[in-house]
Amino acid sequence: MTYKVRFVEPDVHYNRIKDQIDTTIQAILARGDLVYRSQLKEFEKSLAAFVGTKYAVGLNSGFHALHLSLIAAHIGPGDEVITPAHTFLAAVSAIVHVGAKPVLVDVAQDYNVDATAVERAVTPKTKAIVPTHLNGRVCNMDALMDLAEKHNLIVIEDAAQALGAMFKNVKAGAFGLTGCFSFYPFKVLGAFGDAGAVTTNNEEVATKISRLRYNGEDRETGEYHYHGFSCLMDNLQAAILNVKMTYLPRWLERRRQVADMYRKGLSGVGDLRLPHFRGDEYNDIYQNYVVRTEQRDDLTRHLKDNGVEVLVHWPKPMWKHVGLGMETYNLPETEAICREVLSLPMNSEINDEDIEYVIETIRRYYSN
Repeated sequence: MTYKVRFVEPDVHYNRIKDQIDTTIQAILARGDLVYRSQLKEFEKSLAAFVGTKYAVGLNSGFHALHLSLIAAHIGPGDEVITPAHTFLAAVSAIVHVGAKPVLVDVAQDYNVDATAVERAVTPKTKAIVPTHLNGRVCNMDALMDLAEKHNLIVIEDAAQALGAMFKNVKAGAFGLTGCFSFYPFKVLGAFGDAGAVTTNNEEVATKISRLRYNGEDRETGEYHYHGFSCLMDNLQAAILNVKMTYLPRWLERRRQVADMYRKGLSGVGDLRLPHFRGDEYNDIYQNYVVRTEQRDDLTRHLKDNGVEVLVHWPKPMWKHVGLGMETYNLPETEAICREVLSLPMNSEINDEDIEYVIETIRRYYSN
């Protein structure tokens, strides 16, 4: 189907910086700088500086950022790891793949993990918390870090959707032992393929993840320290991300402008609940613009029929996917969210005219 307003616009995104991207790609290919070259090291330095940590380690996906973080934190069989039920499955899969038990808890009204639910779930076997900063909003990290200190727990941040988002002027990825990022193409900072990274202030963790990503080898000495994986960030993707990093602040500001247009145009419309939550200590970046309505499925059809591409993320709770073999949970907020949430077009390329069309289309639905 051809949409009048697309959810994302990767072609427009590319063409706006085409000359720089093309020049960078050609230079990399001409020099044969394909694996673990200066561009990767430069990107790691830029990312660490942006997030506000001492180290960053480039990987080939957000999943591997989570997976290697858990390994570096010595989490494994017999351990329990608490994480929100309303999140992408990769966070839970990473826990499963190290042999630990994921313990799902409910989320609050802002879609982020409910700290009180986390505390209720703590047992003597609990080793870590993996909070997800969902949709570009940081969790209440004061509450979670206090819990972690109280119960001697490790915090590994799933910051895949929150690059640049802040809580009390600290950016996502700078609170816990590690921060885990994804540079999937449609993230606020996206590669032209998959990529990810870990940020940390812990030198030992940074070193271990750097070795684990390349089969356990120290690339400087050639010594193998343990059995590892093949999940190094491609040098070409690192070079592309280096170019995009220079644009990131203005792209984030544009997302906030788009969100504000939606807020002004949709406040008080029908039963819509908009993602503008209280708290001056938060600075959201709107990776996704998620609205809630009890008429979600009908509104989704209306928008698509009128040429607006929208997405419904995770329409059923992950524990209801039989193939995952998970235990049954009773988490009412997560279940309600799965029935009610809808993501509107949100990207830094969208123009004001298209935003107004989305708003008008939604208002027309409710007026009828």
